[in-house]
Amino acid sequence: MPPRGRNASLVKAKLTINRPPAGVGGRLAEVEFQFNPSQLQMSRSASWHTQPAVAYTKGATPEFAGVSPATLEVEVFLDASDRPTGSKVQQQVDRLLSCCEVEPQSIAAKKPAPPWVRFSWGSFTTVGFAANVQSVNATYTLFSSTGEPLRAACQLSLTEIPLPTKGQNPTSGARSATRVHRVVAGDSLASVAWREYGDPTLWRAVARANDIDDPMRLTIGSELLLPSAGEIT
Repeated sequence: MPPRGRNASLVKAKLTINRPPAGVGGRLAEVEFQFNPSQLQMSRSASWHTQPAVAYTKGATPEFAGVSPATLEVEVFLDASDRPTGSKVQQQVDRLLSCCEVEPQSIAAKKPAPPWVRFSWGSFTTVGFAANVQSVNATYTLFSSTGEPLRAACQLSLTEIPLPTKGQNPTSGARSATRVHRVVAGDSLASVAWREYGDPTLWRAVARANDIDDPMRLTIGSELLLPSAGEIT
C-alpha cells in the first residue's frame, strides 16, 4: 500500500512520455504519480570475457567486453475511488500501455518506434535517464458498479537508451547540438533557422536533424534539436 500521511514526500515522481526518436522528440504526455514509490529497483551490469588458459592456476585474467544499459523497475499506484464516476485510472493506464505501442507519427516518418520515457523524482537524478519501456503489467483491484476501473497498480520495466554525448565529432555519425528549441505558436523551421543561424534557408538541416518530413507541421510544445553551425557548414 502506498505511503500516506505527514511523512509522504511533497515532490511527486512522474514519468514523461516523449515522441521518438529518443533524446530528440517532444513530450506527448505525462503520468504524475499520485503516491511516490515505496521502492525502486535499479541495476547496471558490465560484461567480462575469460578465455581458459593452462598457464593460470586460478583462471585467466578477465577482459572487459562492455557495459549493459541500466534497468529500472518501478510501480505506479493509481486510485480514483474518491471519484467513482471518473475515468482517470483507465486514462493513465492507457498512457502507460501506449509506451509499448508504435507512435503514429513515427510511422508517417517511416521510422516506426514506440515512445521513449524519462522517469524523474525531484533531485534523484540517478534514475533520470532516457529509457524504453520493456513491459507494463497493470493489475486492477477496484471497480465501480458499471465496471469502470477505480484502482490499479502498474509494474513498469525500463531499459536505458544510450544517447550520444553532446559535442561529439560530427564525422562519427552522432548528433551534436548547441541547444534544444521548444516549439511555440507561430514557429516554422525557416524562422527557427533564421533566429539560430541567421539564414532561413538552413531549415532543411534542422529538418534532417529531427527526421521531419513535413516542415509545415510542427507540434507546439515539441522540442527541436539544433545542430551546431559548424556541423551544418
